[in-house]
Amino acid sequence: MSTRPRPPADTAHGTALAHRAVAPDLARGVMLLVIAVVHAHIFRLLATGDATAPTGVLDTATTMAVLVFAEARGYPMFAALFGYGLAWMYLRRTAEGRPRPWIRALVRRRGRWMVAIGLLHTLLLFFGDIIAVYGLIALLFAGLLHVTDRRLLAHGFTWMAVGSLIYALGTTLPALTDPESAEAVMSPDPLADMVVRLVTWPVMTPLLMVTSVFPFTIGVWAARRRLLEHPEAHLPLLRRVAGIGIPLAVLGGLPQALMSTGLWRPPIAVEAGGVWLHVLTGYAGGFGYAALIALIAVRLGDRRGPITRALVATGQRSMTCYLLQSVAWTVLFTPYALDLAARLSGFTSVLVGVAVWATTVVLADLMRRAGVRGPAERFLRWRTYAPLGRDRLDPSVPGAHGDRRTP
Repeated sequence: MSTRPRPPADTAHGTALAHRAVAPDLARGVMLLVIAVVHAHIFRLLATGDATAPTGVLDTATTMAVLVFAEARGYPMFAALFGYGLAWMYLRRTAEGRPRPWIRALVRRRGRWMVAIGLLHTLLLFFGDIIAVYGLIALLFAGLLHVTDRRLLAHGFTWMAVGSLIYALGTTLPALTDPESAEAVMSPDPLADMVVRLVTWPVMTPLLMVTSVFPFTIGVWAARRRLLEHPEAHLPLLRRVAGIGIPLAVLGGLPQALMSTGLWRPPIAVEAGGVWLHVLTGYAGGFGYAALIALIAVRLGDRRGPITRALVATGQRSMTCYLLQSVAWTVLFTPYALDLAARLSGFTSVLVGVAVWATTVVLADLMRRAGVRGPAERFLRWRTYAPLGRDRLDPSVPGAHGDRRTP
């Protein structure tokens, strides 16, 4: 095992979107489907009030499928890909000869703007923002980008144990599971809804952050080995991660699925243990999905049909598509808009989630065809690099294109 991150030989210059590694963007595009399904299902549960109320067989099966295959499985993979991207930023700037303090300042400036975007996202649209969570990680853990593998993984596994336990205890507290709190989130008054989102933001953001540090460190570790740039060189590892991680996530999600559907009502301590197991095995599922998609990218090779190109375009514009999903949830589900959530079954809510995701895929592909980057990505890159001066945007300067190569 190497002890220090080594800059790759070909990272000094920016790379256009068309030449980026396929696997990371393909993974982001597919995982946005997982996130869309989970969010649509959550809105339906919030609108109906009691997640464990008796439902039909199809709804029960749908809820269980969402919990074992999707919930707490998509975000860990995104956190890992976020760590992967920041590690590439660090390696590229190191190859340019930039000092560590300069690189940490760059990463933290990006983090500050992500926190700002996430706060605005929460204020205007959605209570479950994840952008600020990753921004907070960039602010607090930028120093991990240059530590040894041993220290990096020690931090990661510590956060895996402690962070998941904190999350399990926090989400099983009566104050957070009281049906009245769900009614507050779905208030028919848009101003009251906004106030509730702002009040819960300082609680939810750290709670989500503590579960995201571990996959972030694994993403940094993977980037040092270029697992997703050259997956063909790591096939045995990727097969093990996919073959073990996904089944483990399914098995570990079963207790939470049984509790959430009301088929099993254990004591509160056992319930907290089930949530903890759900989160822990969710890490395995997220990594397993990423590995599976990397294996699919190897199988595809240079054969990129219209579906693959559209999914990759979605992954390249993942922040924009994530925000567009929130616009859709606001229009479709809030009581002061179309208020469809309470009228959907568990199964149809999943279909709506798939439809919303598919719409963002079409929009992302249209942007790709027009040669347009996602507006959220453009804004973040602009604010990250603007203080560095005009030379950072000059194509004649090595590395001038900032984070274009970031997976």
